[in-house]
Amino acid sequence: MTEIKHLGQLYHPNLVKLIGYCLEDDHRLLVYEFMPKGSLENHLFRRASYIQPLSWTIRMKVALGAAKGLAYLHSDKAKVIYRDFKTSNILLDLNYNAKLSDFGLAKDGPTGSQSHVSTRVMGTYGYAAPEYMATGHLTAKSDVYSFGVVLLEMLSGRRVIDKNRPSREHNLIEWAKPYLQSKRRIFQVMDARIEGQYSLGAALKTAVLAIKCLSNEPKFRPTMDEVVKALEQIQDTNDAGVSRDESLQNSDRSTYKRKGLNENGQCKASVHHRPSERR
Repeated sequence: MTEIKHLGQLYHPNLVKLIGYCLEDDHRLLVYEFMPKGSLENHLFRRASYIQPLSWTIRMKVALGAAKGLAYLHSDKAKVIYRDFKTSNILLDLNYNAKLSDFGLAKDGPTGSQSHVSTRVMGTYGYAAPEYMATGHLTAKSDVYSFGVVLLEMLSGRRVIDKNRPSREHNLIEWAKPYLQSKRRIFQVMDARIEGQYSLGAALKTAVLAIKCLSNEPKFRPTMDEVVKALEQIQDTNDAGVSRDESLQNSDRSTYKRKGLNENGQCKASVHHRPSERR
């Protein structure tokens, strides 16, 4: 009923269309428009041979479309907090236009002098904002945090929580944050499948945007309107092309990999590790 309520009243190019529904006895059925490319989750994390990895350009297109969908929900016209922003709820049409789906957890935003909505904590572990998890206080900035999580997943090609990785890499946010603001170290976070498709400037700006969205303090996170503007500017930065210096950096990194060197040009085998870091 929550889904019918919201999707029956809200219309935007980046929200999935509700075609119809069935509400008969115990039968519950929602009919969406057909989204032939499936979910963003499938493209980022499934390794099936028939699923091609998304290019940098398409990832940024999807990020911008999803951001526009959230910005509309937060606008005065809608005043809705989505509460369940994650890769599996971002569906893609034939041209990789992103549309938000599954509004079962959506809540009407605060009204009047209220600053938040108090509600039972629900959502998906790893995507929910820390202040919401701690207090049950829900604001539009809670969605911004979730957007930051998804943006980081798109940069890295990794799930936010992945127990199949080494213990220090189980939590993507904790592992990636130290690398994201360094020109030399950011490549350790970036998805290797899109290497050479983006400029260093575009990657750094996207990483900084993700960090801002992931701030533990809601007041330091941008609004979704600000996120949309930042992503539009990042697209312009990348469209300008990879500079000669950045191309050389990419070339150097490839050479280091072939020679078994780290990014400082040192032999990997000679790098000293403390005993506690050995695996």
